[in-house]
Amino acid sequence: MPVRITLDAMLANRGMTARELAATVGISETQMSLFRSGKVKGIRFRTLARLCAALDCVPGDLLDYDFDPDDLHGVDADAEG
Repeated sequence: MPVRITLDAMLANRGMTARELAATVGISETQMSLFRSGKVKGIRFRTLARLCAALDCVPGDLLDYDFDPDDLHGVDADAEG
């Protein structure tokens, strides 16, 4: 997937552990681990906002994108909902 989670770099820059961030944001350590590994299909905007508030950053600091021309073709089954 071309969208990558860059949270680990932000945690290192802030000197914070994932456990501390999970507690601050109010999510489980399991949820935090799944997000950090990119094994989630989505994230609530409210959770993303809490992450950004806790880390004093913007969403673009936590996510990165590598262009893939295939992203422009077809319909993502998850988006059809």
